[in-house]
Amino acid sequence: MDKISVTCAIIIKDKKVLVVQRSEAMKLPLKWEFPGGKIESDESEEECIKREIIEEIGIEIELISRLTPSIHSYSSFQIELIPFLANYTKGNIKLTEHKKYLLLEKDELKELDWAEADIPILNEFLKR
Repeated sequence: MDKISVTCAIIIKDKKVLVVQRSEAMKLPLKWEFPGGKIESDESEEECIKREIIEEIGIEIELISRLTPSIHSYSSFQIELIPFLANYTKGNIKLTEHKKYLLLEKDELKELDWAEADIPILNEFLKR
């Protein structure tokens, strides 16, 4: 089974949390997740998450801290999801891959249909 390493960001903007919904064309269609993407061979985790957020959402972020990675096995692949807590710094949100985004209060996050790998990260964030 292939294992992929992916970073994601819990982005705080105007005291709310930015979450994105996967499109119908993506694996895990219509599931909600924290935005991010695969680490390239020549970049650090921190470089990856900053690049992915610019590419996928069109905004810049400032990293605050790294949270506990989550390892999850789906039917055809295993993912190591490496989360960062981050603040929005500048730019206008413009989705390039995802169907939708929401800015939610922390207590509204549990109501979404999350991608399974994101759930341990969500739970850790909610306990902070």
